[in-house]
Formats: sequence, structure tokens, C-alpha cells
Amino acid sequence: MHVEDLLRLESLDLTLLWGSPPLLAREISGVTATGLEDPGRFLQRGEIVLSGLVWWSAADEESKTDRFVAALRDAGAAALLAGEDTHGTVPEVLVDACRRHGIALLSVPVHTSFRAITDTVYMRQWGDLSRRPADHYALPENVRGELSRLLADGADPDTLLTRAVAHLGAPPCYVLSATGRTVARTPAAPPLPARQAARHLKAAAPFAAAPASTTTLRVDPDASPYGQWYLHLPGPVDAPPRMLHEIAEVFAQYRQGLLRRRAAARVPATELLELAAVPRPGSAPLPAALRACGLPDHGPYTVIAVSMGAEEGAAEAGAEALDELLRHLPGRRFATARLATGGAAAVIATDSGAPNAGAPGAGAPGAVVATLKGLWPTLDACDDATLPYGGISTPAAGPQELNGALEQARYALTAAVRAGSADGTAQLTAVEDLTTLDTLLAGIPADVRTAFGVHALGPLADDTNPSHRMLLETLDTFLAHNGSWARTAEALHLHVNTVHYRIGRVKLLTGRDLARLDHKLDLKAALLCR
Repeated sequence: MHVEDLLRLESLDLTLLWGSPPLLAREISGVTATGLEDPGRFLQRGEIVLSGLVWWSAADEESKTDRFVAALRDAGAAALLAGEDTHGTVPEVLVDACRRHGIALLSVPVHTSFRAITDTVYMRQWGDLSRRPADHYALPENVRGELSRLLADGADPDTLLTRAVAHLGAPPCYVLSATGRTVARTPAAPPLPARQAARHLKAAAPFAAAPASTTTLRVDPDASPYGQWYLHLPGPVDAPPRMLHEIAEVFAQYRQGLLRRRAAARVPATELLELAAVPRPGSAPLPAALRACGLPDHGPYTVIAVSMGAEEGAAEAGAEALDELLRHLPGRRFATARLATGGAAAVIATDSGAPNAGAPGAGAPGAVVATLKGLWPTLDACDDATLPYGGISTPAAGPQELNGALEQARYALTAAVRAGSADGTAQLTAVEDLTTLDTLLAGIPADVRTAFGVHALGPLADDTNPSHRMLLETLDTFLAHNGSWARTAEALHLHVNTVHYRIGRVKLLTGRDLARLDHKLDLKAALLCR
């Protein structure tokens, strides 16, 4: 397939922005989708590059765009296909840079997905190569026919992968998820722990320059960072890249079918979470909704809520990330859906009678929580641009307690967001982690915290007043030293009489008596809520 062939396809609706006839006649060897400013090290010669231009802004200097296009030229890219979705159009500065460096530039309209372009290229190559002599390195016709039949018959991924690489000598081979979960492996491939697999993926293309003896390919260029799969061959294999890309395409088709089935399962899961969101003690619809999701109508259950931020698409990303995370729990039944209030949540059946309940990570609710916490850093590593936050409830004994469990998970999520935002880290917080006044208050919505602080501190809440700031510092130190006048004076380098005077002012302005424990707790909570 050649670059000019893409322009002839009405279904793609691509527009040529710049490109000479010799450039449009270049043969396409493959496709790479990237959001990087410098993707050169991840490209193969002859590939077309799909970019949504998320790295570019109108405020950027021309040199930034020039470096991007120069990297494509140096890597031997066949053409650049730039999406119009991010900026509404393809920047003129990019057109100029492509003209200077001799890179054909095509614009991709909003209604054309990168997935559609990738499918078109590889399916066209598949058909073209099947009509060429064997030395052009396509999958043999009988192999393609067998894989097509296996896909149609709903074969399991292990069988699909084993048959796909059988003609290569049955090398060790894996299909891995973004978090290192083994989707499929051949009989020659030993079990690969998720954390070890995630390290392999991080060390291999497309993240970094892969070792010569390792091959790692994206299965679906359009997949999100949390939904991506990889074809991973840990050892050397005598197979041309085109053949491996065709095998990856087989699993892209398998994955699309899987996503369609999961999308259908989201419908009853959404209904379940909508029911759980409303207090309905002894509500009859809940057991039926649980059964519709494939969950038992008896407990215990654990609820987890996640947030990926407030940006458009964050709720769907949260549902996809949560779904991927929970698939690390062997035999654990769960239902995941987006929440109407934002983010996503899942109900996990933690009954001991679940299939494979004795498998690692599948035991009691406490073991489930520990497993999820252990996997959270791996989930965080999937996307450097997003921090995932999560909250986990205590076990709900039965359907009637799901509302309380969902509220607990949301509360713990709020605490996780507050803690993570403070230090810029991903956080997964369980309700049982809220063991101090500070962590307990962290789960309260920000506007409620602010209102409480203003009411409890009275005039002192206005810390723009230098005198009030001084009194707040004294109050904070006084409470931190358990109401000791002498230690407070020593810590602040003041005379004890000065401390007495200032605390007296605090009492006058707030109406709280610091000789009383409850008033001390009120003021301590107010300081924490600022």
C-alpha cells in the first residue's frame, strides 16, 4: 500500500495538505500512533505516523514543530497524518515544517478515527501480501484462514496465540495488558508475574529502545493507555515485522469483540450502581440487579470508586482502568460502570465460594484490598499524564448495605484525591486507612471543610490579617504541644505571658475555651480544614 492510496479511500476522507508525487508514491510498511513530541526512536522506516498533535500549542515556538518533523524525516517515516480533533485544524506551521523536511502531510478529520486508518492499512497489506510470493513475508494463507476461523468460532486467546506463532517454531510469546496481566501465552512461555511483565513492557518499545532480542508491538494503536495490549516475544525470533504486525492485528480483532461484550455488560452494571446510589433499606430490586451482573445476591461485597480527573473522557478512562485492575483478581466476580456523578465504580463479590477463590489475591476482602493496593503503582505507570485516585469501602454484608459501601468508597476517594493532590502522587485509600482526625476530615468535600473552618475560627479565618496569622500560628503550636504553655513559649521563642495573652485573644475571637477538650478538638479540626 502507498501513501496516495489512502487519499483515494472515501471512507477515510483524508485531505492532502502537502506532498510531492514521489512522496505520495512511497510504500507504507506499518502504522505508529503517537502523542510524543519526539517519537523518532519508536518509528520503523516506511511507517505512517498518526498524531493528534496534543504536544503542540499555539504558543509554541516554530522550532518545536521543526524538531518533531525532523525526527520523522530522520526515522524514514512515509508520511504524517495529523488529526484535526485537538486544535480544530492542522497548524500552518506544521505544513511549512513538512514542506521543508520533505514529509507528506495529510489531515485526518474528526469523524475518522486512527483505528480506522490502522485497520485499513493492515487489512490492505494483509490482502496484498497474500497475493505475493512467500518471500514477501506475509502470514501463510492457510495460517490466515485458520486464525480467521478461530476468531469466528470464539477460540480462547491462548489457542489463538499458539496457532498464530506455530509456523514460526512455536517460540515463547505473550499477549500482555498495559498493567502486565497475561492475556494469552504459548505453551513454551512460562508464567509471567504481572509486575515483572509490566517492567518488560516499560523497558521495551514503544516506551524505550527495546533490546535486540526482544520484540514488543502494540496490538491496538487507538486503545487508551489502560486498555492497550501488547504482543511480546521475550526471545529472538526469525520473523519479519510485517508478519508480527499481522499477528498483532488478529488480537486487535479479538480485543474489539471482547470490548463489545464488555460494553453490553456495562448496561446492567450501570443500573446496579444507580440502585446502590439511593438509600433503599431492604430494596427488592437490588438482588435482581446483582444477578443480572453475574454477581451473587448475597454478600459480602466490596465497592471501589475511582477518579481520573474532571476532563472530558475521564469517567470512561476510569471505568476502563478499573476494569483492567480488577481482572488481576483471579476468579473474582465484579461489575464496573461509570457513575452519574463522575468517575467510575465497581461492586466486587468477595464471597469465599467464588470460582478460584483460593487463587493468589482472591481470598478474603482484606486480601483483595491488599492486592489492589499492590497493583496501583503499576496502573499509575500506564499514563504519565494522569494520576489515578481510588477509594475502597469496608465489606458490605448484603445487598441492603451496598448504598453505605458506595458512600464509603466515595468518601475514601475524596480523601485520596486530597492527599494525592497535595503531593502529586496517585493514591488508593481504603476506609480502614482513615484512622486519624486529619485523614478522616480529608474525605469531607472541600466546600464543607471551608464552611466549617470559617464558622469555627470566626474572625481568625481571615488569615490575610497579620495579627490573625500570628494568633493562628500560636494556636496551632499550642494544640500541637498538648496545651503546654511552657513548651509553646519555647517553640515560638516567646515569654509564657505572651502565649497566655495570645490564647486569650483566640478564646475571645472564636468563643472557644481551650481548657475544654471538645473546644480544643473543634479548633484543631478547623485548622486542619483550612
